[in-house]
Amino acid sequence: MSGKKLKAVDFFCSAGGVSCGFRQAGIDVLGGIDIDESCKDTYEKNNEAKFLSADVSNLVKNEVGKFFKIRRNQRDLIFVGCSPCQYYSNIKTDKTKSKQTRLLLEDFQEFVEYYRPGYVFVENVPGLDTKSGSPIVKFKSFLSEQGYVFDDGVVNAKYFGVPQNRRRYVLLATRIEDSISLPKEDKENIRTVSDAIGNLKEFPAIGAGHKDATDFMHTSAGLSDLNMKRIRETKPNGGDRRAWPKELQPACYENHEGHYDVYGRMYWDKPSPAITTRFVSYSNGRYGHPEQDRAISIREGAVLQSFPLDYKFHSDSQVTISKMIGNAVPPELAKRVGLQFLAK
Repeated sequence: MSGKKLKAVDFFCSAGGVSCGFRQAGIDVLGGIDIDESCKDTYEKNNEAKFLSADVSNLVKNEVGKFFKIRRNQRDLIFVGCSPCQYYSNIKTDKTKSKQTRLLLEDFQEFVEYYRPGYVFVENVPGLDTKSGSPIVKFKSFLSEQGYVFDDGVVNAKYFGVPQNRRRYVLLATRIEDSISLPKEDKENIRTVSDAIGNLKEFPAIGAGHKDATDFMHTSAGLSDLNMKRIRETKPNGGDRRAWPKELQPACYENHEGHYDVYGRMYWDKPSPAITTRFVSYSNGRYGHPEQDRAISIREGAVLQSFPLDYKFHSDSQVTISKMIGNAVPPELAKRVGLQFLAK
C-alpha cells in the first residue's frame, strides 16, 4: 500500500460519484463544484465535503482556492473534470450543446493551467477523443505543453467492478510522476445484475408504482395499463418485445427490426445496460426488472451504478434523483482510478 496522500477537488461533481469512489480509495476529497444546487445536500451529506454551487464558466479562479483552501502548484492535488457531454454520445441531441461542452472543458482547462495540480482526471462519453473538432484533442496538447504525462482510452466499467455495461472515455494525467497508466481491466470477475440486486433481503419484491418513503428508496415508477400488459408478456431474464402479440407492438416498431432493448428486461446473469438518467422508465431501454413486472427501482439503479447501499439521495423529485444517479461516474470505477493515482 502506497504511503502517498492526495487531495481532490471534483469539478462538475453532481451527486458525488467520483468523490465517493475517491474517498473509498483513501483520497481526501476537499469538495465539489456544480451548477446544479439540487445536488448540494446529497453531495455534502454523503461525502463529508464542501459543495460550491457555481457555474464554472463564470467562477473566479482564486475563489476556488479560498473556498477549498488550496494553492497553486500543489503537488498532492487532483483536479477532477468529468463534465456533462451529451453531444458526443451516440444519442442524437441538439447540436447546440456542442458549444456548451467545448466551453466546459475549456473552462476546466483554465483552472488546470492556473492551479497546476499534480494530477488530473477526466471521464466522458466514448468518441470524445475521435470526433471532428473534439475539445479533448486540444486538451491533451495543452497537458503536454504544461509538462503533464497522461494515459487515456475508452474503457468499459464492467471490467472495473461495476455491474453495468458502460463504455467511457477516461484520461489520467500527472506532472509529478514520469508516467501514469489507466487501471488494469479485470475480465475474470465481472459482476452481474444478480450479484448487485438479486438479494431479496435487501430488494424485496415490489410492484410497479411502489413508493418507498424510507431513505433506501426502493421506489418504482408506475406503468400504464398498456405497458403493464406489455411487461407481463415479456419473458423473464432478458425477454423483449419479440414475444408480444401484434396488438401490443408500438406502431413505430411495427415494421422495424432491431432496438429490442426498448421495453426489454435485464438479464440476471449479465451486467446491466448503461444506466442513464431515464433508467426508471420501462420504455426507455432494457430497464425492466428481470422477473418482476416493473422497471428497476431508484435504489436498484443506484446499486447498478455501484453507489453504496447507504448512499442517500436528497430530493422530493424522482426525476431529479434519477438524473443524479444516471449522470454519475460509477463510484467503483472512480475508486479504481483513485487507487491508480495512489499507486506510486
